Amino acid sequence: MAGNKKNPSAQYAVIGLILAGLACVSTGLTGVAKGMVAQQIFTLDGTISDNINLAFNISLALIVIGLAAYAIMSPDKVRRFLTGRQARYGSNSLILTLAFLGILIVTNVLVFQNPDFLKSPWDMTEDLSNTLAPETLQALETLPGKVTAIAYYSLNLDSTNAEELLVKFKNNSKGNFDYKFIDPDQDPVSAREAGVTGDGKILLKMGETQEIVSFASESELTQALIRLINPGERAVYFLQGHGEPALEAGNGQLSFSIAKSTLESKNYTVSPLNLLSTNKIPDDALAIIIAGPMKPLASSEMVLLKEYMEAGGSLVVMEDPTIVTEFGDTFDPLAKYLDSDWGIKLNEDIVIDLVNSQNPLQAVSSQIVEHPITQNLTQNYIVILPQARSISVTAEPVENVTTTPIILTTDQSWGETEMSAETQPVFDAEKDNPGPLNLAAVAENSITTGRVVVFGNSLFATDDVFDAYGNGNMFINSVDWAAEQEDLINITPREQTPRMFTPPTNGVFIIMIIISIFVLPGLVVFSGVSSWLARRKKG
Repeated sequence: MAGNKKNPSAQYAVIGLILAGLACVSTGLTGVAKGMVAQQIFTLDGTISDNINLAFNISLALIVIGLAAYAIMSPDKVRRFLTGRQARYGSNSLILTLAFLGILIVTNVLVFQNPDFLKSPWDMTEDLSNTLAPETLQALETLPGKVTAIAYYSLNLDSTNAEELLVKFKNNSKGNFDYKFIDPDQDPVSAREAGVTGDGKILLKMGETQEIVSFASESELTQALIRLINPGERAVYFLQGHGEPALEAGNGQLSFSIAKSTLESKNYTVSPLNLLSTNKIPDDALAIIIAGPMKPLASSEMVLLKEYMEAGGSLVVMEDPTIVTEFGDTFDPLAKYLDSDWGIKLNEDIVIDLVNSQNPLQAVSSQIVEHPITQNLTQNYIVILPQARSISVTAEPVENVTTTPIILTTDQSWGETEMSAETQPVFDAEKDNPGPLNLAAVAENSITTGRVVVFGNSLFATDDVFDAYGNGNMFINSVDWAAEQEDLINITPREQTPRMFTPPTNGVFIIMIIISIFVLPGLVVFSGVSSWLARRKKG
């Protein structure tokens, strides 16, 4: 009968399957090649790479064509496959697949509606490196009011780590901490009104009180929160009367106006101090800043400063090379005091640093020594000091005084002792001070608790270069340390568990690809065919 007549094209249907099978092999091989090129295991000429991509696409098309040809030439077998026992098994698999997809969709909807869920994952690390310190959690729990953090990050600076940290603060604050990001390039007015200069700064506001954090770290943010909660008076004074740069900008002259506004944004009260006229150091002075005097201090001023230091006061001294001042051969009582009482000597030279080939008179920090002042500068910033003098730590330590150099140059620098405008500076081993050189040092007296920070340069903190590199952070951190504001809270650093990842070699990577693309799927196909043959023999 006509219904039993065989389809003459069915005998050629197997050609479609063979074509699809060969196309699968070709797809796998070209896919492996594309993967190895993507992993940069080897590189190919542009034409060859294009041909591989073309072969990959053609192979995919041949798989579809081969399967379609088989279905057209042998529709009875395809119909039996779709309606037989295999189809029933396939329907169960389809239901499970749809259920799995449904779970994924629901999960994604929930996560989309609660975006902070993924930003604050459970901390499964061995050293709890993703969990805030107990001191930070306590500060967040005791916030008396709403704190808003405004992070000023431009598109040139990666804000990922800062946002992850701010999310942790928000999620542990019981609703008292929130944050937002502002691009200072797009909204310079907001940054200027907030007193924020430079990129990557974070403004914390609580009511009328605010703090500026110069570096997005848990320690810095927590200390700023503590200062917000305890906004006590913090007064520092800039010594005046010796030709120092002004505290306010004007007439294109050198000034410390940005340094002053940055200190004020951290709730410091910043005032000028002329000891020649007042003859008294204010009782509330946490630190006195001597920045860029053009003439030596008077002996009467030194008497007041010594008394202040013996009572536990602090100094931040930034004195430029004699050659760029009006000191001449006049005796410098401040330099003598730093040498005799603190073990810090201001050398009579000017630093030549060949690391900065464009301007050797700009000294570059090649090593920043670990210290509370430099805790956020060691790996992230360099400091540039234009026209600096070198500093030496005296060989004989001063009793009860601990002295530490904190900024050093490379051995490609030296301290030029006979600078001349007529000739290029050349190192003289008999006269000049060889590098590496100290550019800054700190000292602390264990009995009086007095502190001193000394820089062989003042220009690094002036308006022109305050926001360059780590200059501003170095200055502000120095004032914080001198004023004893660095230890409002002490967050113990966690010990990081070392974890090493060794990437696979090219050979291992190729084996992994072959196993994942050919061996594992081949085992599945082999087990399926074996099971089908066994059932066929039984049936």
